[in-house]
Amino acid sequence: MLAPAIAFVDVETTGTSPGGSRITEIAIVRVVDGVLVDEWSTLVNPGRSIPEAIQALTGITNDMVRDAPDFSQVRRDVMQRLEGCVFVAHNARFDYGFVKTELQRAGVSYTADVLCTVRLSRRLDPHAIGHNLDAIVARHGLEDTFDADPLRRAGRHSALGDARVLWRFVQGLYRERGAEEIEAAVKRLLRIPSLPPQLAPDALEGLPDGAGVYRFYGVNDLPIYVGKSVNLRDRIRSHFSSDYRSANDLRISSEIRRIEFEATVGELGALIREAQLVKQLLPLHNHRLRRKEGVCFISLDDFAAPPEIRTNSEIDWGERGMGAGPIYGPFNTRAQIRSTLEDLAAEHGLCWRLLGWEKRGGPCFARQVKRCRGACLGEETPAVHGLRLATALAHWKLRDWPFPGPAYIHEVDAAGGQEALHLFDRWCHLGTARREDEFESLLDSRRELVFDPDVYAILIKHWRAHPAALVPVSRERTAA
Repeated sequence: MLAPAIAFVDVETTGTSPGGSRITEIAIVRVVDGVLVDEWSTLVNPGRSIPEAIQALTGITNDMVRDAPDFSQVRRDVMQRLEGCVFVAHNARFDYGFVKTELQRAGVSYTADVLCTVRLSRRLDPHAIGHNLDAIVARHGLEDTFDADPLRRAGRHSALGDARVLWRFVQGLYRERGAEEIEAAVKRLLRIPSLPPQLAPDALEGLPDGAGVYRFYGVNDLPIYVGKSVNLRDRIRSHFSSDYRSANDLRISSEIRRIEFEATVGELGALIREAQLVKQLLPLHNHRLRRKEGVCFISLDDFAAPPEIRTNSEIDWGERGMGAGPIYGPFNTRAQIRSTLEDLAAEHGLCWRLLGWEKRGGPCFARQVKRCRGACLGEETPAVHGLRLATALAHWKLRDWPFPGPAYIHEVDAAGGQEALHLFDRWCHLGTARREDEFESLLDSRRELVFDPDVYAILIKHWRAHPAALVPVSRERTAA
């Protein structure tokens, strides 16, 4: 069987978002060692009106749930049946998200191994047409699972009826296929971890299934890897699955001695924190985000003058407000800048002398090989040449900071009810606050701005996807 203890779960709800909608019915079919031991279901009072379209789909009306218990009143019944079980559902993220969120509201922390029967069906029958529940019922002849009496709430689109179908579906799989094939598919979907012997047996216990960052340490507490995920539990466990994602995972598994993790409110916070930790700890296996001491930029404060190359530390980011001259980059090294400019010079007819590479009089080298438009001979003004250089460099131009002062992004975990404010100024991250007083402290600190190219890239990507997310701090607040 899939696991020693399995809970087949189905919920009906008032909508699609665990943060904003509520459960109206829940059913759990519990199976232990391949034997059905318990069927349980109940209507749930969601504490709000059920939309008419949802009533039509599920058959659950406002009158039916008016006298039903709310979820906090049935939480013990739910946990009694879920504890120690693999959570199995169709489109499992939906059902698991709702159950987990409702339990959190009731003050109960819950995580489980989750198996989605949609994914299981796709893996075992990749060429089948349709993997929704109706398609599975038709393909496997499970129509007789549903009770014809609608008052018993065991028909299609009832929680108990749909949970029963999942149990019948799994039973049918074992009749039609070999147990080894099914269990191999399940193991792959669950990413069941196989801990290396040097890790403590309880190393993966207590991992949250929310967003955050994690740190792996090796011998002598040497940082070997920093990672992030929207689901820490799944991601950390995947490093130790029997089918390693990469050779790097295999190396890490052999070197790791200790695990630490840090929860964040959402993906943005996890991305920013990962970039920070990699630069602070310099872990062995994080090459892409490792600190680049030689990061530098091209500055064109005066179009009529040759471009200047400046390192990150040479730029006063606090002075780069609205209206500052353009800056281009980041580039890993000065040599990369030279190579980029050489390519652009050849493509756009730029002058080597006005790029600052030659001091002697007469035509520059590029002019002699007919690749310069003659700025070195006065046939083009320095200002026009500088404008063409700026146009050629447009791909690398850093965005102008759009506000006169700092701005923030409000990140919300709808399921967990947590919030965070990420504060920025001139694309530099000033910090993340979970409370109002922390936010005020960040504003008051007036710390030196430190530009991180990776944080800049994260913020720009987020801003493009959510243009209204970056909110300027009011002048009254910054002046206080």
